[in-house]
Amino acid sequence: MRSDMIKKGLERTPHRALLKATGIPQSQMDRPFIGVATSFTDLIPGHVGMRDLERFIEKGIHSGGGYAQFFGIPGVCDGIAMGHKGMHYSLPTRELIADMVESVAEAHRLDGLVLLTNCDKITPGMLMAAARLNIPCIIVTAGPMMSGRGVEGRAYSFVTDTFEAMARYKAGVIDAKELQVCEDNACPGMGSCQGLFTANTMAILTETLGMSLPRCGTALAVSAMKRRIAFASGEKIVELVHNDVKPRDIMTRAAFENAIRVDLALGGSSNTVLHLLAIAREAGVELPLETFDVLAKETPQLASMNPAGKHFMEDLDIAGGVCGVLKQLGDKIIDTQTLFGLTTRQLAASIENVDEEVIRPLSAPVKKEGGIAVLFGSIAPKGAVVKQSGVSDKMMLFEGTARCFDSEELAMAALMDGTIKAGDVVVIRYEGPKGGPGMREMLAPTAALMGLGLGDSVALITDGRFSGGTRGPCIGHVSPEAAEGGPIALIQDGDRILLDIPNRKLDLLVDGATIEARRVQWTAPEPKIKTGWLARYAKVVTSAYTGAVTTAD
Repeated sequence: MRSDMIKKGLERTPHRALLKATGIPQSQMDRPFIGVATSFTDLIPGHVGMRDLERFIEKGIHSGGGYAQFFGIPGVCDGIAMGHKGMHYSLPTRELIADMVESVAEAHRLDGLVLLTNCDKITPGMLMAAARLNIPCIIVTAGPMMSGRGVEGRAYSFVTDTFEAMARYKAGVIDAKELQVCEDNACPGMGSCQGLFTANTMAILTETLGMSLPRCGTALAVSAMKRRIAFASGEKIVELVHNDVKPRDIMTRAAFENAIRVDLALGGSSNTVLHLLAIAREAGVELPLETFDVLAKETPQLASMNPAGKHFMEDLDIAGGVCGVLKQLGDKIIDTQTLFGLTTRQLAASIENVDEEVIRPLSAPVKKEGGIAVLFGSIAPKGAVVKQSGVSDKMMLFEGTARCFDSEELAMAALMDGTIKAGDVVVIRYEGPKGGPGMREMLAPTAALMGLGLGDSVALITDGRFSGGTRGPCIGHVSPEAAEGGPIALIQDGDRILLDIPNRKLDLLVDGATIEARRVQWTAPEPKIKTGWLARYAKVVTSAYTGAVTTAD
């Protein structure tokens, strides 16, 4: 075992003394040392219930014959960090989390890891660490929140009933009393936000990849099922250590393709593009951005999930969960191994009945193509990403007039004061991985578009990214980004922009000579943040089309 390096032999006497100082009895020294990386915090609704799950993971580890050792990992709530300086830190924490897990596991020679996670950047950071370390690991996602319940049995959700409700109030559609009802009911308790936002999409993809146990991706945070999954995961990690089953044995190219197909079938968050690219890189799997679009054209959307649709995570769980989606996708799913021991097709076969109102069959899809499309063109030579599952038919082909803003705040002010009109294309730039820095989510302006009733008449493009809660004609991840001199930096107010999602085009309708003249005049702006961790991050982070990862070079 790896842990023998700190507990076996004469020369490890000092090490054993320190281990015993933590309370480890001599009788436990021969057991596998299992690290439990827990992202418990009082700061995030999706994580406040983890103390309970920690207990069940620990019971499972000891029942399985291991010895549990806990260490903490930080987390940021994107919803709370949204709309101010805090959001600059969200995506960069993914890299910090991966580095921290790697550091502790290597320094203490842990034999295996249970990675307890839930929200947007924490789950991909944990998966990146698992792939990088390539020691036995299992992921436990803490589960989604229940939908809120208010007057007349109406279901409430975070994005629709906070961000979009704020814009509806501004537009005079609802009054202050109704806005307060939304605020009070949108988030009823612990768990990741109820719709198919980034946290829940990543939990589902973790299960699809084979890195967590069945139903882990959809079982509610408040459920006894989640406790049982936590216990079983604790037992399973000891077995994985004894059998030397490693993450790269599970996270193969085929497993990533399955994850992408499930994402497309459900109409999940566009952030998963960034995260799957980054995880694949750590796993040594070649996964070009174009893969998402190739698979999207042959994978129909089978579910209509909140925020773009009507169903919540609790509905998906009851309908069959991830295994139900695998069953409905049929031969489009490649048969791959999972940590559970069964293959993906065996797991699909284990589901007898699927609620086809929630997860439709291939013969009757919600849409003919998957939920994510990758666009290219003169604005995005290296690609851009749109969650087409949330775009109305009317806006799939759109030509509009550019209104340019060099920050999210400036764009948000223009939206809220009524400056943006039908026929505009809002361009938000210098919000990419380097320019942000940190590639902030643009949920506030996208929700404002919908709440103000502009979702069928105004498009938005940015080198930043969007929340999983975003819907509407919103195109993100534009690469190269403005801070690197990408074409998005050269757009001017009044330019005409063509958005053609069916043909995967995002073009600036300005002649080449004019663009080149603007390029000669362009100069890189001063960094927005010049000190601290974010200043270092901006120097080493790569473009969105590579997953916005940090590199040594």
